[in-house]
Amino acid sequence: MPSLNSQDKVIDLFVIGGGINGCGIARDAAGRGLSVALAEMNDLASATSSASTKLFHGGLRYLEYYKFRLVREALKEREVLLAAMPHISWPLRFVFPVDSNQRPAWFIRLGLFIYDHLGGRKILPGTKTLDLQQDPAGKPLRSGFAKAFEYSDCWVQDSRLVVLNARDAQSLGADIRVRTQVVSATRFNDPKQGNLWCIKLKSQHASETAEEETVFARALVNAGGSWVGKIIHDVTNIQSSENVRLVRGSHIVVKKLFEHDRPYILQGKDGRFAFAIPYEEDFTLIGTTDLDHHNGLDNIVCTEEEADYLRHFMLEYFQQPIEKEDIIWSYSGVRPLYDDGAKSATEATRDYVLSLNQDHGAPLLNVFGGKITTYRRLAEAAFDKLRSYFPRARSHWTAGTPLPGGDFSIDGVGQLIEKAKTDFPFLTEKTIRRLIRCYGTEVWKIIGAAHSMNDLGKHFGAGLTEAEVLWQIREEFAHDAEDIVWRRTKLGLRLSEQEINDLQVWLDDWFKHQLLDMAVG
Repeated sequence: MPSLNSQDKVIDLFVIGGGINGCGIARDAAGRGLSVALAEMNDLASATSSASTKLFHGGLRYLEYYKFRLVREALKEREVLLAAMPHISWPLRFVFPVDSNQRPAWFIRLGLFIYDHLGGRKILPGTKTLDLQQDPAGKPLRSGFAKAFEYSDCWVQDSRLVVLNARDAQSLGADIRVRTQVVSATRFNDPKQGNLWCIKLKSQHASETAEEETVFARALVNAGGSWVGKIIHDVTNIQSSENVRLVRGSHIVVKKLFEHDRPYILQGKDGRFAFAIPYEEDFTLIGTTDLDHHNGLDNIVCTEEEADYLRHFMLEYFQQPIEKEDIIWSYSGVRPLYDDGAKSATEATRDYVLSLNQDHGAPLLNVFGGKITTYRRLAEAAFDKLRSYFPRARSHWTAGTPLPGGDFSIDGVGQLIEKAKTDFPFLTEKTIRRLIRCYGTEVWKIIGAAHSMNDLGKHFGAGLTEAEVLWQIREEFAHDAEDIVWRRTKLGLRLSEQEINDLQVWLDDWFKHQLLDMAVG
């Protein structure tokens, strides 16, 4: 049976999982005055939260399944989030070509009317009709598409969203542990402190013989994403009848299929939707699939069959065929949906379910499902579930509060870019645009007093410098090259394999010297 020593500290809330839900909950709770710790067994956003379609959207297709509450909440959140992170999120105008063999035009227009008005839209423009014979959006499409609707949704850099939530949580006092596994979590009762959790942790950097660290907490949140069920059964050893449904969504990236800056939402012959989205200036992102996933969580990839499905889907609309060799990058993530018994993966609910287990002592909150668009509201709802345990906590606070680097107006990106071009003439315009879209106003902290490229240290390629890498290490929890080139940035699309290897060698050497300095100190 666990026991407390006089020197042991008890924190209020411990969060398992460094995806968007876990980091959002940690930030929310820390801002209410709670003492918070979070453990992520890998890198932040290393699973589902970096494998999304990169959209803040209401979920237009969910209207067909009458998910009005979910869609309304997501639509309302789009504009709240845009205001909080105008550097990593921005509006898009989606082109929805009408296919006479699919859903009729009147049906689509009705859905878009509801979409425009359900969430109380104030910033984003509403739907309009396009003549594809005249509009540039019709140029890359096959003949036969004469009409389209254009409506609003938003882009987001998903993995950066997670990192910025973690950073803000840390600035508010949260203890963020990456590459730290929760080995076990056990309920017990202390005569003085009452019902608690005893949580045993092990750093992945520790040796096999290293002792586990123990943390005590008044409440535990299981935001393990795809591992939520495994954590319930194997970490907390609690019997639960609730199940998670794992649904795999895969994407491919190709050289850009069209010149304009508007994405497409397309109907497939199977009734599904897919997106073709301008991506990182020179590419097109295509996705996603919806398949039940049964093959474990260690190596989730876009299968050849899924890539072929997406390629053939695009051929129904675009003149330019996509060959296998045209795929520059692919990725796949598993959505941990609440198992509501839906017949197909496509029909399974994307709504979140928060299950509070408090039958035998300290509370455990299990988080199932959710959409990246509603992560902030999920975090508020999670705290509401635990509010009775923390009566002195502050009220909701995150709406209207910017994330790091996002302290400027929604339409202020252009001004920031122009200021950076003046202040940093030694950087290319392309690099400046990328930096502003990643870091916002914090670009000036990263560049500092530099007056030339040499002042930024080693250049790893594609505009990535030592100064930026050190920022990611010191401020954004990065450790490996993969963390940097595929999550904090998407420079993996531009760097060669050798350049990425050279970055990893540099990182290994840097961390080695840090350990040596600590040993000497």
